[in-house]
Amino acid sequence: MDMIAEASHVARHEAVRAAVAAGGGADPSRTAQGGEFLTFRLGAEEYGIDILRVQEIRSYEQPTRIANAPGFIKGVVNLRGVIVPIIDLRVKLGCDSVEYNTFTVVVVLNVKGRVVGAVVDSVSDVLELTREQIKPAPELNSSVDASYITGIGAVKTTGQGADGKDAERMLILMDIEGLMSSADMGLIS
Repeated sequence: MDMIAEASHVARHEAVRAAVAAGGGADPSRTAQGGEFLTFRLGAEEYGIDILRVQEIRSYEQPTRIANAPGFIKGVVNLRGVIVPIIDLRVKLGCDSVEYNTFTVVVVLNVKGRVVGAVVDSVSDVLELTREQIKPAPELNSSVDASYITGIGAVKTTGQGADGKDAERMLILMDIEGLMSSADMGLIS
């Protein structure tokens, strides 16, 4: 992408982000309509979140621990003068193994006017999904909390299958704003 196209892409995101901020939040049906999603990995699964919630992506650094905090709250970091709580999404969502390596990153989010960091295994890319590429979230029994899953994105990848044929990449689309502002997180009142 040349610099002019990249600058126009960033400017478009900033304009949309400003419009969302002025309106008090995103349209809840936005995921079902499609849009751009930041994709990342938690264990073996790939997730997607609304790109408009993402402020920046940073390499993982050990946060300052907070006494008596739940296990998924790793602590806080000072991000240019703002104290930011760091949530390990792998712990919160019950991933089998949690290890910190060179691919581990913190996705800095702006959720309801509050800055929050989310630790993920790695960031993949930004994908634009159409309405046709998004399937409804599955109906699961009551013991599984699927309320933060807004849909499943199905993306065809050319020649990426095991035998060199086309494959389908499945993304779990997550309502990151709903998850981060839920009562059990205790971050946003």
